[in-house]
Amino acid sequence: MQKEEITLTFERMIETDIPELTKIMTRTFDHDAQTFLSQPRSGPPDYDTGEFLQKWAFKAGGHGWIIFAEGKIAGAFIIFVNPEKDYWLGNIFIDPDHQNHQIGTRTWKFIEATYPDARSWNLETPTWATRNHHFYEKLGFFRIKVEGEDTVYKKKLKE
Repeated sequence: MQKEEITLTFERMIETDIPELTKIMTRTFDHDAQTFLSQPRSGPPDYDTGEFLQKWAFKAGGHGWIIFAEGKIAGAFIIFVNPEKDYWLGNIFIDPDHQNHQIGTRTWKFIEATYPDARSWNLETPTWATRNHHFYEKLGFFRIKVEGEDTVYKKKLKE
């Protein structure tokens, strides 16, 4: 019997979404810290206060998006566009309860369809987050360098 596909929808983030998304972001990053680092908590600065989303999804010119699975918030992502069309995936996080259901892969397909003028995509992910590395490589990203604790990836689409 084939498993039924989860319905995904995407909406632009607004500032009143930050408290709920911060809870999910905190659970997601802390889950990764527990899984890969054997530490109770870890994430980028202010990931657990709402300041991270406030700064990057709105004030820094980011495009913040919410991922809904079956109508419930499952995660979010932030995109940065620039005139050179070398876009950045600022971050993507999916609640641990919603992981391993192809939500990340299907979200990436939505991102590429929503930003079709991108020449390339760039991102950074922690070097220790090996699950992230597998995910991005599966999507066609190539590791281009390691900077401190971060690994930088790129996906070229057009010359």
